[in-house]
Amino acid sequence: MAALAATAAFAAMPGHAQDQYPSKPIRWVVGFPAGGGSDFLARTVAAAMSEQMGQPIIIDNRPGAGAMIAAGLAARAPADGYTLWTGDMATLVFNPMIYRKVPYKISDFQPVGLMGRFNMVVATGAGTGIDSIAQAIDAMRKSPGKYSYGSVGAGTPHHFVMELFKKSAGVDVVHVPYKGLAPVVQDLIGGQIQFAPIDTASAQAHVQGGKLKPLALTSRSRLPAFPGVPTLMELGLKEVEMYAWQGLLVQSDTPKAVVDVLALNLQKALQRPDVRKSLVEYGLEITPSSPPELASYIEQQTKFWGEIVRASGIRLDM
Repeated sequence: MAALAATAAFAAMPGHAQDQYPSKPIRWVVGFPAGGGSDFLARTVAAAMSEQMGQPIIIDNRPGAGAMIAAGLAARAPADGYTLWTGDMATLVFNPMIYRKVPYKISDFQPVGLMGRFNMVVATGAGTGIDSIAQAIDAMRKSPGKYSYGSVGAGTPHHFVMELFKKSAGVDVVHVPYKGLAPVVQDLIGGQIQFAPIDTASAQAHVQGGKLKPLALTSRSRLPAFPGVPTLMELGLKEVEMYAWQGLLVQSDTPKAVVDVLALNLQKALQRPDVRKSLVEYGLEITPSSPPELASYIEQQTKFWGEIVRASGIRLDM
């Protein structure tokens, strides 16, 4: 509502600068490969916003370095609202804590709004013989260091939820970082790794096909798409709650009037029945917000996870 009010007020200002924006195509930088969940979210929302704003919004996939290549690119972009960026939990919260050199600062960006979050499920391959998280924990405790889990990369939410799991469950399991989800799933099915946290949207088809077994959810509540699968919290691991959330941001010096236009159109896009249907069916939880709400959320997440990251002792070099 704040974005709606701000945009309405700006429309009445002399000069009508909002009528001049956007006057050319917009680039939306995504730090993950095409075909994944982040890409799907951006493309779905961008298509609706493009229709509403009357200009093409072109997705520019720049994967690599924990999505920091894309973040650095967006940080150096002109502050004119023609470069948008998908900021996520890793780039906005984890990376500045665990990397000694990061090619951007959080202050380089101005929030437009939250978009959605991915629930995750800890899964195992069908051939492990493990059917529950209790069995998994028992096996890990009996054979410390024997088992491994895969993540989509060091310093990602997938990495940290498992590190939090290890701490809470008191187990030793080896981390194997990958570059993206596809090789994680491939090796999980093939038995090269035994466990992995996977977003529920990506896991669903493999679970239904009998190739993966869901052991526990990282969300606070159970999900209809995974009937009978408990959460880690209800199994007694009270600290282990994780969602991979994503928001839309622009360069920090972008005029507020332009941000208001973007915020209005982002909220409108996320309220559209066709967009909501596509995102929910994909497995996303839609979480729209105003720019100030996203700024507050980033601060809250940074404070909460800062203590956990410091306790983990994880530090990485580029």
